[in-house]
Amino acid sequence: MEHASKLLNIADHSRDSAGMTYIYPVVSRRAGGVSVGVNLNPNNACNWRCVYCQVPELKRGTAPVIDLTQLDDELRTFLHEIQYGSFMQTQVPLDARRINDIALSGNGEPTSAGEFAQVIELIARVKRDFELARQLKLVLITNGSLVDRPGVQAGLRRMAELNGEIWFKLDSVTREGRQRINNTRMSLKRMRENLQLAASSCPTWLQTCVFQIDDEPPASAESAAYLKFLEGLLREGVPIKGILLYGLARPSMQPEAPRLTKVSQVWMDTFCAKIQSLGLAVKLNP
Repeated sequence: MEHASKLLNIADHSRDSAGMTYIYPVVSRRAGGVSVGVNLNPNNACNWRCVYCQVPELKRGTAPVIDLTQLDDELRTFLHEIQYGSFMQTQVPLDARRINDIALSGNGEPTSAGEFAQVIELIARVKRDFELARQLKLVLITNGSLVDRPGVQAGLRRMAELNGEIWFKLDSVTREGRQRINNTRMSLKRMRENLQLAASSCPTWLQTCVFQIDDEPPASAESAAYLKFLEGLLREGVPIKGILLYGLARPSMQPEAPRLTKVSQVWMDTFCAKIQSLGLAVKLNP
């Protein structure tokens, strides 16, 4: 329990606020609860570089070797503190004193960890040992680029048995848009194949961030291509759960930050309605 006292210093969403390497809390008034974050990229390395990313000193790369023993210890320590310590009383607003989920997100692409499947199995053991965690949702926030790796697929299938859910990033379906927003050259064909793999392995939501660049919202051609892509998914029976549609929540830490601003509420509401008209559920978080 050497880390437990440090947990009481949590005042923000930073990944090291709990004094741990892999585990950090996110207290969300909007979501009405605490998310137990799992950061498999403490080296701030990612294979993409999204212009809205909030990770400081982000670099291109992959997750480091994961110390599974330390991760197990940190997760158990944190859950113990939540269940038996004073964290909820001292750090969490009254209306948010519950745990929402365990979320694999962090400072880079979590599926780039070579131990990804082992991490999911580790979380399964911890969930089994903590009564408050057994029914918790396990969320993977991913850019989807590595879903075709066998180890990742094994982890996703195991996630499906653990009340798991994938949030699969899809900010643009055009080559130009994905290069400009995500700084990736990954083809739409491969992304589409990976999305099919993800959705057939574990319940999957598409997660889309919309914003203005140089005071311009996404072009009408971009929005039309996105809606056409969704229509194709539905027509072909790809079993996505819906769309997580959100705007800029906190400032980007990337060089493009000064150029990024929120889209108007009217723009967001109109786009949301167009997606819903296709018959898809939308969770809007402007």
